[in-house]
Amino acid sequence: MTTIYHNPRCSKSRAAVELLRSHQIEFDIVKYLEDPPSEKELAKIVKMLGITPEQLVRKKEKRFNEMELGDQVMSDKQWIAILAANPSLIERPIVVHQGKAAIGRPTENITELLGQ
Repeated sequence: MTTIYHNPRCSKSRAAVELLRSHQIEFDIVKYLEDPPSEKELAKIVKMLGITPEQLVRKKEKRFNEMELGDQVMSDKQWIAILAANPSLIERPIVVHQGKAAIGRPTENITELLGQ
C-alpha cells in the first residue's frame, strides 16, 4: 500500500496527490497536521528516506524560529520528538511506497520512487 503524508494547503502536497492519481496508484492520505505520526512512525519514515531526522525539518517554518531551534545541536531522538510534537515542522509531502519513501520536493522524487 502507498501512503502520502499530506497537507492540503500545500501546493507541492496537492501536486503529489495528483501525481499518484495520474499513475493510478491506490493510496491512503494521512493529514499529518491533524493526525501526526508517532515518534516510532517518524523514525521508520526517516529510515526509509535514508536521511537524518534533522533533514526532515522545515527550517524556514515560523515555528522553527519561534522554538529557537536554529542554533541547537540535538540527537536524532530529540529531533524526532520535536517533529512528533510539532508536525508543522515536518517536510512535505512524504510518500511511502513498497517499503521506501520520498519527499515530494520536487515531485520527480515521487516518480522515481514509483519506478515510473
